[in-house]
Amino acid sequence: MARGAVPSMRACAPLVAAFALALAAGCSSSSSTSTPATPPGGGKHVDPTTAGAIAGKVTFDGPPPKPEMLHVSADPACVAADGGPVVPSDAVLVAANGAVQNAFVYIKDGVDPSYTFDTPTTPVVLDQKGCRYVPRVLGVRVGQPIQIVNSDDTLHNVHAMPMVNQEFNYGEKQGTPPMTHTFTAPETMVRFVCNVHGWMRAYVGVMATPFFAVTGPDGAFDITGLPPGTYTLAVWHETFGTQTQQITVGDRETKTATFVFKP
Repeated sequence: MARGAVPSMRACAPLVAAFALALAAGCSSSSSTSTPATPPGGGKHVDPTTAGAIAGKVTFDGPPPKPEMLHVSADPACVAADGGPVVPSDAVLVAANGAVQNAFVYIKDGVDPSYTFDTPTTPVVLDQKGCRYVPRVLGVRVGQPIQIVNSDDTLHNVHAMPMVNQEFNYGEKQGTPPMTHTFTAPETMVRFVCNVHGWMRAYVGVMATPFFAVTGPDGAFDITGLPPGTYTLAVWHETFGTQTQQITVGDRETKTATFVFKP
């Protein structure tokens, strides 16, 4: 059986148990009470007249891997939303030209700690749509709200499993208001699962700075507003792993960086 797949037969009892678990986890809860962290730094702000950027691409060197197939027939709402009882996973999305989608690229080291970066107040949205987390990979700032929505006609159970931040586990019924959570410490990456639908996964990069990006279908990324300096640029992918490289950005300079994963 494929990793993360749910068998189509004899699935009713586990599904009922998962629904009970979700309800016990607090399906009426709509928010988390974590206290936002105070933005670090010494009050210095990036001078936009000297700021630079890093642009690049993440690729896979080899034939695109075949996606694993997920059996979603345990929940008729998921079958209807996904278009069938057996559907491809979105864990590995590689285009014919090798472009890798959903790679998280970020500045891992090198940002002067005297810089302070304003924390966005607009929430980042993580939707549950088609019995998937959408987007599967995203970034949020420390102290920035993340709003978790259920757009499906079924019960989901939002279970964040961080190693540094506070774990939470909430049931979210269809038609209920979104729940909101705020992470208080940097962490790459926080894994989200659904205890009702075992194939659902999402990964959230919680960042102290705004210097991160998620690659789209073209595998491209763009990190802007960087003060001149030498940085450790990192990429993370849930299946292919991690890579780093050192890169120096000068005044008003845009540097190009490429990451290549191999089979």
